[in-house]
Amino acid sequence: MTSVSPTIVALATAPTAGAVGILRLSGPAALEVGRRLAPGIPVEPTPRHAYLAAFVDAQGRALDEGLFLYFRAPASFTGEDVVELQAHGSPRLLQLLLARALEDGLARLATPGEFTRRAFLNGRIDLTRAEAVADLVAADSESAVRAAAAGLSGALSERVRALEEPLRALHADLEGVLNFPDEAEGADEDAGVRVQALRAQAEALMAEAGHGRLVRRGARVALFGPVNAGKSTLFNRLVGEARALVDDEPGTTRDALEARVEWRGLGVTLFDTAGLRETPGRVEALGIARTRELLSGVDLAVLVLPPGTAEADAERWLAEAGATPVLRIDGKCDVEARSSVMPEVRVADVHSDASRAKAPRTRASTVLESAGTASSESSSTPGAPATSASIVTSEADAPWGAPPRLRVSGLTGEGVDTLREALLSRLWGGGTPSAVALVSERHADALRRASEALSRAESASRLSTLEVVSGEVALSLEALGEVSGTSASEALIDAIFQRFCIGK
Repeated sequence: MTSVSPTIVALATAPTAGAVGILRLSGPAALEVGRRLAPGIPVEPTPRHAYLAAFVDAQGRALDEGLFLYFRAPASFTGEDVVELQAHGSPRLLQLLLARALEDGLARLATPGEFTRRAFLNGRIDLTRAEAVADLVAADSESAVRAAAAGLSGALSERVRALEEPLRALHADLEGVLNFPDEAEGADEDAGVRVQALRAQAEALMAEAGHGRLVRRGARVALFGPVNAGKSTLFNRLVGEARALVDDEPGTTRDALEARVEWRGLGVTLFDTAGLRETPGRVEALGIARTRELLSGVDLAVLVLPPGTAEADAERWLAEAGATPVLRIDGKCDVEARSSVMPEVRVADVHSDASRAKAPRTRASTVLESAGTASSESSSTPGAPATSASIVTSEADAPWGAPPRLRVSGLTGEGVDTLREALLSRLWGGGTPSAVALVSERHADALRRASEALSRAESASRLSTLEVVSGEVALSLEALGEVSGTSASEALIDAIFQRFCIGK
């Protein structure tokens, strides 16, 4: 951007009553406009110094007293002259100050995200860090806050740069060989190996898009299954309050209920759904239809089964979830008599029904290795009740080759902690949500195109000409530049900053 960019102004705080409200200006006339609101400020104020000043209207009458801060270009967030007026947080007062700043036509109202956009266009931040600003503002869980803060400090930028710089160097070498074969002789000898390594880097970064999506919007988990299986009681236990009606009469839940919780920093939206059965009433049937629709859009479904459900019946209910991953559990374990020795299994046993091998297993007590977390061996005592840290199955519940089912009681809380850990394990796997790079769907699409171009370049290095290899590397660089912003189009930049709030 150039020095002729217009000066912009906006409220940087929410338009609600609060302790402090901030008016922000950026551009060549920022100081002049700011001094009209605070005429007591020196003509050449000390940058980054907080002045206590009176804020006045056009007639010089005092409106408020607050702090005046001046940031001289280029050492500011936007790279331009920036002024901030920190007043008391009265919405009406802030509107008066904003109107006064706009009066003489020296400044105009900022568009959504325009301050951050100017920071990007002036080279103060790259596009990934600009997007992290919006992610941080929109964050509604600890993991989202921490991941966005990491992005703002350059965590994702560094990983993109680590891919982009060697890719640009490779392209330069290839173009050098093509255009100056004598001077750059041999620079293309290891091109295939370099392309292969860069493609692996792009795919590793692209693989984090799923985690980034979970952090941004939170996970969606639905409890479903036949009527009277204890879903609503378990829903209330997981949420921590009585949100769903509970009664012995089957079919109490007629519509989907939802509640937001946060587990280990990850935001999770839980859904309690209408119980499934073959002959529902008219209203109940509508609820069941909504259950089936909801199951297609969640990240994980929890099949809650009544005590003693046979495996054949469990498979029938399992089919209701379609392609959605399912975790199967036995509800109401507090009402089931336990008269036999039950094998104990750890959380990993319910990690994936689909991936479980069909090999025969014995009916003796078994402990399987945990996936994602390490824990010590434990054993079950014959006749003793299961603890909340165990996943147990009986012979009736788990015939040979069938995956074991976690036993849970929403009424007593038995098994609920283990269920929560199993859900997080299925949703997230290893590591912690706050450690993920916030790779968005936009990033993933660009990385996919970069990876595909590198794959073609790798093949071309063996089967085609150097011109083709260089062309595919150039396409990969262009796609990667959409992530960092080095080759982002004006339309793409417009779309990104439209999701920002005004004043940011």
